Amino acid sequence: MPLRERGPRRRTFYNGGMKPLIYTRAMSLAATLAQRIMVLDGAMGTMVQRFKLTEAQFRGERFKDFHKDVKGNNELLSLTRPDVISDIHEKYLAAGADMIETNTFGATSVAQADYDMAHLAREMNVASARIARTACDKFSTPERPRYVVGALGPTPKTASISPDVNDPGARNVNFEELRAAYYEQVEGLVEGGADVLLVETIFDTLNAKAALFAIEEFFEASGERLPLIISGTVTDASGRILSGQTVTAFWYSVRHARPLAIGLNCALGAAVMRPYIQELSRVAGDTFISCYPNAGLPNPMAETGFDETPEVTAKLLHEFAAEGLVNIVGGCCGTTPDHIAAIGHAVHLLAARKPTSFFYAEAA
Repeated sequence: MPLRERGPRRRTFYNGGMKPLIYTRAMSLAATLAQRIMVLDGAMGTMVQRFKLTEAQFRGERFKDFHKDVKGNNELLSLTRPDVISDIHEKYLAAGADMIETNTFGATSVAQADYDMAHLAREMNVASARIARTACDKFSTPERPRYVVGALGPTPKTASISPDVNDPGARNVNFEELRAAYYEQVEGLVEGGADVLLVETIFDTLNAKAALFAIEEFFEASGERLPLIISGTVTDASGRILSGQTVTAFWYSVRHARPLAIGLNCALGAAVMRPYIQELSRVAGDTFISCYPNAGLPNPMAETGFDETPEVTAKLLHEFAAEGLVNIVGGCCGTTPDHIAAIGHAVHLLAARKPTSFFYAEAA
């Protein structure tokens, strides 16, 4: 039997007077987060670029006659080059990652419509989760299970911001379209073997709410309930996400979903992200905190396209951990297995952040 936590619904988590949450997968994850800092993997796109795949290699035999170019559609590689995706996962696991994100950042029908591949979205999610599941099972031990984190990206469209500066009321997607796309994605991720769901790189809270609605809808329909991580992205020095909310406002907008962790990722490097992680750690006292920044700011002259070496990123996240700010650390754009190994080494002796209260009775 592969090493994965599934079975009777044993662990119950609470949020005030709300109905208790009963997880059906990753039941011990909250308790582990209360004990030690866990490590998420790094960038998928950065690693895919290292393979220098051609258009023909992205297409594979199945899509050799497809009518549009598909190079750059990284999610398609889960169908045409699963060996590439598996190799990337295993490199991150060997580097010490506890949690592996599926190759599904853009695997919604909304995002895949850009390639005329919306009809493949569900298949991509199932395949991607299975690849990650196989890799995690290969590295898991009873003492240290590895977790498959089903990644739900923001889509290239925004439900609350106009794409046309001359028409503030214009929208290129609506809530129902997003909800349906995310529901299909969640179905595929769970079927493929995800342990955790991650709504990430949130720049529009309305898009995130569509994802959270779809997730809860799926939980109610299926009887499954997976731990949930929510991660926003602060896009500039204003300290706000693109749709205008401060970090505090963002937390209170999504708190009803009772996430296992709330955090920030992407847009800013760790050095610039620090005050916003401090703010989130202060206001989100009843859950865990995640942080997986880019490797600094973009630099087209650098090998990874970003400034920071593994040592620099690890030093900054060490400071976050030493300050008691985080429970999950990892990397986003520009990070590699070397970054993840350095981050893991930098934080492994430091205590995990202690929430002031808990959604989760078992973690207290």
